[in-house]
Amino acid sequence: MKILVIEDEVQLADALCELLKRNMYTADVSYDGISGLDNALTGVYDCILLDIMLPGMNGLDVLKNIRKEKINTPVLLLTARSEISDKINGLDCGADDYLTKPFITGELLARVRALTRRKGEIVDENKIEFNGLYLNKNTCSMICGANEVKLSLKEYYVMEMLISNPGQILPKERIIEKIWGSDSDVEYNNIEVYISFLRKKISSLSAAVQIRTARGIGYFLE
Repeated sequence: MKILVIEDEVQLADALCELLKRNMYTADVSYDGISGLDNALTGVYDCILLDIMLPGMNGLDVLKNIRKEKINTPVLLLTARSEISDKINGLDCGADDYLTKPFITGELLARVRALTRRKGEIVDENKIEFNGLYLNKNTCSMICGANEVKLSLKEYYVMEMLISNPGQILPKERIIEKIWGSDSDVEYNNIEVYISFLRKKISSLSAAVQIRTARGIGYFLE
């Protein structure tokens, strides 16, 4: 899953990104409200960590603009403000949750897991499932019955997108933007290589799941 961190405290923002990456998320960072809003409006993120006090545009204005554009990405507000009125204001502007600084990293990760628990069937905090095929975040593996196969990090990210959106065609452009980033020079044949690897691994598990190709568009899980 892909997380956007919008936080002007550079040291904190970079530490949050590193924490997320260590926990199998991909993460981008914006250090001001204007660039943060631009990134959020791409709609490619599964969750946004948003500071309220930001240069350029404050976090609540960023949030209002995100919701105005019908972007429903879950938003977790991060702020030093602890007054109840501030929390109510943030939630009324469209935030999904609120965490006051300083916070414990374990609680932050738990709240991110809760907010991203929207797509796919959640077996526990670290597994998602489709038709008997399980994806395990802790072990970076796919499981079907008694069989298990390890995935590379990129294989895991591609499979996570597919299993979180079963039956939905994922365009190649969206896969590249979400996993490699919008500025990446990755070509379509790179995705085809990972899809080929995943198909072989799914077949080795004897899973009743297949990755189908929507010719000229992308891929979907069936």
